[in-house]
Amino acid sequence: MSNVIIEPYGGKLINLLVSGQRAAWLRAAARSWKSLHLTQRQLCDLELLLNGGFSPLETFMGQADYEHVLTDMRLASGELWPVPVTLDVDRQFAESLVIGETIALRNDEGVMLAALTVEELYQSDKYREAEAVYATTNEMHPGVAYLFQQTKDYYISGKLEGIQLPPHYDFVKLRHTPAELREVFIARGWERIVAFQTRNPMHRAHVELTSRAAERAEANLLIQPTVGMTRPGDVDYFTRVRIYQQLLKHFPASSTLLSLLPLAMRMAGPREALWHAIIRKNYGATHFIVGRDHAGLGRDGQGKPFYEPYAAKELVERHAEELGIKVVGFTKMVYVPAEGRYMPLEAVPNGAKHLDLSGTELRQRLRDGRPLPSWFTYPEVAAELRNRHPRQAAGGFTVFLTGLSGAGKSTIANALRIKLLELENRQVSLLDGDAIRKHLSSELGYSQKDRNLNVKRVGYLASEITKHGGIAICALIAPFNDARKAIRRQISANGGFVLVYVATPLRLCETRDVKGLYQKARAGEVLDFTGLSSPYETPTDYEVILDASCNSPDQLVQQVVSYLKLKGYIG
Repeated sequence: MSNVIIEPYGGKLINLLVSGQRAAWLRAAARSWKSLHLTQRQLCDLELLLNGGFSPLETFMGQADYEHVLTDMRLASGELWPVPVTLDVDRQFAESLVIGETIALRNDEGVMLAALTVEELYQSDKYREAEAVYATTNEMHPGVAYLFQQTKDYYISGKLEGIQLPPHYDFVKLRHTPAELREVFIARGWERIVAFQTRNPMHRAHVELTSRAAERAEANLLIQPTVGMTRPGDVDYFTRVRIYQQLLKHFPASSTLLSLLPLAMRMAGPREALWHAIIRKNYGATHFIVGRDHAGLGRDGQGKPFYEPYAAKELVERHAEELGIKVVGFTKMVYVPAEGRYMPLEAVPNGAKHLDLSGTELRQRLRDGRPLPSWFTYPEVAAELRNRHPRQAAGGFTVFLTGLSGAGKSTIANALRIKLLELENRQVSLLDGDAIRKHLSSELGYSQKDRNLNVKRVGYLASEITKHGGIAICALIAPFNDARKAIRRQISANGGFVLVYVATPLRLCETRDVKGLYQKARAGEVLDFTGLSSPYETPTDYEVILDASCNSPDQLVQQVVSYLKLKGYIG
């Protein structure tokens, strides 16, 4: 059984960390067990299971809880819980398991964090899960995309025993378990605590909103930003936390606390807002701020909002009494020049001018190097964002050329490298498929698995080059959509990504084949040859398409350069 702690500030709190003697025994026994190396999302979920942030959960969900959560936002026990927390594994690992065996859960470095005794193994229902949790199966929604593209097909559950929490080496003094945070509240004599959830930098409007919320609730303020996985493309949490630390001076020190939440967000709108409220109650909050489009995404590709602006607030309010946490709702805050202050949008006098800066315009200003208005944010916040987001023309990016063998990728890539060296005083690295095969992937064959692993290696190198402000040019066949999408996600987290489809027809590729590979493939001497005996999945998400059948390399390179200039990647 788990250790159940009963305390004020949120009630029952689960603690799954075992004693030192039991932990030592589990570590020793694990030498003969299978190991599962957890993803970043799984690590976040494990941490909140072990420390009680996900109370009343005592493990990753079994099938009964999973089904009930999808159907009615409750566990099989009837307790309110809106989002599945599952441990996904691939078919190969699932088929290797025996009910009753214990496996070691480890991080990337191999550190054992917990033991799981397998009691259930079941297959996910991804389309039903997407409809229930996200209210859409549109892969423009990052939660849906993660579910369909990255989540494995099988879920496992069983008794969970924690050995240690995932180690953190950054902002250590700002990290609290739920029990630790409750102790802080007791020590400070706080009885009413209003929590603010954020995954974005805070600006003047947020300071105004949270200050008003604390005043309205007659409560102290807990700023608890998410520092686990958020939406792809969000400002990294290192930059955000530095901004939050800078902003603390604009709040009363005696009634404000900053603490970090290691939550992997799903961006599930109303359901996620309800989930956030449960988690904040576990951390000891008595009130929770739910704003406009809480944990939402704006609009989809057809201009339709994923979630209605106040659906999240309405859902949390309907369950507030059962939750035992009060909702503090706020509408959009805008700056009114005539008043010289921020006001709720509905309180702006008729005809009065009001100002707001959208996320899109903010990002464009950062890319272009334009200043951020003083009414919008503080100078110290602007400086942090400017350091994190230099002008796009000074940031790193990757140009990834894909196409059939003989399409001209290497020729175009090399010409593009030379052109960029002429135009830019920056490092430009060429990652060519043949060179990578020779020096980095010589042991790999040409199965789909090996091809994808080769692409993954190139993606990692390009991501590192991009992260450090360089330009990476990749020229690979990369025949499979899933592998290309995976490296797009990886590289886009660190800078720009431009997919160039070199759409040379197969017949022309064969005539250019100086190595005679097509001829050998047609004779059966070369197996798994892309375009003949192995498929090439034509990309549909490219930024640039090149027709090498009727254009010279100079002309093709100019098309890519024109796109890079248009989008601000180069000056």
